[in-house]
Amino acid sequence: MPNRLAGETSPYLQQHADNPVDWFPWGEVALTLAKREDRPILLSIGYSACHWCHVMAHESFEDAEVAAVMNRLFVNIKVDREERPDLDQIYQTAQQMLTGRTGGWPLTMFLTPEGAPFFGGTYFPKAPRYGLPGFADLCRRVAEAWRDKRADIEQQNGELLRALAAGAAARPSSGALSAAPLQLAVERAAQSYDPQFGGFGGAPKFPHPADLELLLRRHAATGEARCGEMALTTLRRMAEGGLYDQLGGGFCRYSVDERWAIPHFEKMLYDNGPLLRLYADAWLISGDPLFRRVAGETAAWVMREMQAPEGGYYSSLDADSEHEEGKFYVWSREEVSRHSTAEEYAVVAAHYGLERSANFEGAHWHLLVALPLAEVAASLDRPLAECERLLASARDKLFVARERRIRPGRDEKILVSWNALMIEGMAHAGRVCSRADWLASARRALDFIRKAMWRDGRLLATCKDGRAHLNAYLDDYAYLLKAVLELLQAEFDTELLAFAEALGDALLAHFEDRKSTLSPDPSPASGRGEVPGSLRDQTGMGGFWFTSHDHEALIHRVKTGHDSAMPSGNGVAAFALQRLGHATGELRFLEAAERTVRLYYPDMERQPGGFATLLAALDEAIVPPVVVVLRGPQDQLAEWKRKISGHYWPWALALGLPAQAGALPTSLDKPARKGVNAWVCSGVKCLEPIDDFSCLERVCKSPELI
Repeated sequence: MPNRLAGETSPYLQQHADNPVDWFPWGEVALTLAKREDRPILLSIGYSACHWCHVMAHESFEDAEVAAVMNRLFVNIKVDREERPDLDQIYQTAQQMLTGRTGGWPLTMFLTPEGAPFFGGTYFPKAPRYGLPGFADLCRRVAEAWRDKRADIEQQNGELLRALAAGAAARPSSGALSAAPLQLAVERAAQSYDPQFGGFGGAPKFPHPADLELLLRRHAATGEARCGEMALTTLRRMAEGGLYDQLGGGFCRYSVDERWAIPHFEKMLYDNGPLLRLYADAWLISGDPLFRRVAGETAAWVMREMQAPEGGYYSSLDADSEHEEGKFYVWSREEVSRHSTAEEYAVVAAHYGLERSANFEGAHWHLLVALPLAEVAASLDRPLAECERLLASARDKLFVARERRIRPGRDEKILVSWNALMIEGMAHAGRVCSRADWLASARRALDFIRKAMWRDGRLLATCKDGRAHLNAYLDDYAYLLKAVLELLQAEFDTELLAFAEALGDALLAHFEDRKSTLSPDPSPASGRGEVPGSLRDQTGMGGFWFTSHDHEALIHRVKTGHDSAMPSGNGVAAFALQRLGHATGELRFLEAAERTVRLYYPDMERQPGGFATLLAALDEAIVPPVVVVLRGPQDQLAEWKRKISGHYWPWALALGLPAQAGALPTSLDKPARKGVNAWVCSGVKCLEPIDDFSCLERVCKSPELI
């Protein structure tokens, strides 16, 4: 008999619909029941691609005896952390405060009927092991503590809630902004950098795209060689390692070792969007064909396996297939030999390390680059070009063979925030690599979001099987605004610019931390240049809440500037609003961005680690981006845009306006002249129109000339 999860949109919740556990989704029904019966809540948070979530489900949630204990003692609530990142952020932070240990998934929290956490952890086994208690016994002990130690729990809850509130407090800076935090961030990165394998720190290793992008920006801005070396070496080692799918393209979530050799095998959309952008830029900077190939294979994987027929991008691929992590991806020597010729096998075995000891669970090989192909060619006394041909042929055959295996599950819900990261990555890489099909993929995804998930000036966070719901979060609006600005550089459209302004106004109206002195007016600005009434004459700390002002009331309202596995919503909002403000000339966007940067500036001064996205916004708050407005005949305009896209100028926002561009803000409304002309501004400083591309190159390469 299915429980209450069968009708949910989340594939993760649907996976638990037939558990003997009497699961509830998060909502008023479950919370009211807990209060009415004075029963504590057992909250379990996970996601569909999570390996240890599956392990705990198979061990405990599918076991009738364990379920009976859970049902008797608790109101049991199951949450998809991807649909409800607001809940996940609160209870992950609480878990770390309660236990002093880093959180993760599955997250297992025990709450009062009012939702306040009093005990928690992550994975718990069915029987005692790994130094952890058996889950059913743990449930009984927690229930006893709830019954016998209520006063202690209430005192702890008060302290925890005060600590959560204190963690969200910050005092903005009123002094001059300095680039010192940017340089300190580079110094701290260099201290933890692994020069042998790339990346930062030891195992486990995560990609951290925001940190790598900041290093590339600093390399371009300052010429500091070590910034480029740290970023490019890390990107190269990741691409050569098992973190990258050597046959199908795309990156797994993280590596369990310091060598990038063996990953946790789930593939997440939110990693691959920023990494696609980074690999295109790495190719632009270095000319290394490895980076272009990886960008191309990753984009191909996304379009082949992750894009819905309606246009949106799916969320993730599971780590497991047939209840075994990595089974879809790993090989035996016999399998590789059977699917390749003797000549192909000789190249593949040497290149991917099949001649060495098995690297996965003692009997299988997960493919990674063990020996560069040039060295393979030398060892086999064959021309490099011939080895490249043999490797490509073998890879094609192995890919076809792998496609016949039982595939990992795919989470087919469509999230605005994750889609926005991929839209930006696909649009940027498409522009840099001159791939119209990648740009078309990005436009299809954006069209789907605007059609299915943008209603009455507001976004909905998630959509599956035609059902869109849940108030969108800060990340949804901020990431999507940045993605739209990227698409505008690829192909300018006045309607798309208006959509960008609507997203910016929604951020200000529904998320900014500004205490109104007027009556609330939740509607966004109705037109260009108009400020919502609720934003006039306000005072407040600045920055943006993770949830909107009309969101469900929870035990804590999150506001943070730190990057996590995804970029900081506050950092992306500040960066994108600055660029939107400079492009349109609208001060409300610039002022909101400055308030956000100033709010977190003292934190960036003290400890810049984890603030890479906000540091990029700080960089452009100090030295405004170079806005290039191009006008001219379509064919010549396209050629100038292509040339601009061939340069790594991360501080530039180039907009090529067609002859019939429609109504434009004054800042973009430039007259048509003979040939192509470029109007270049940085902040309040503007140059005379430029009609020679070599002159434009000199200016964009050295913004101090403006």
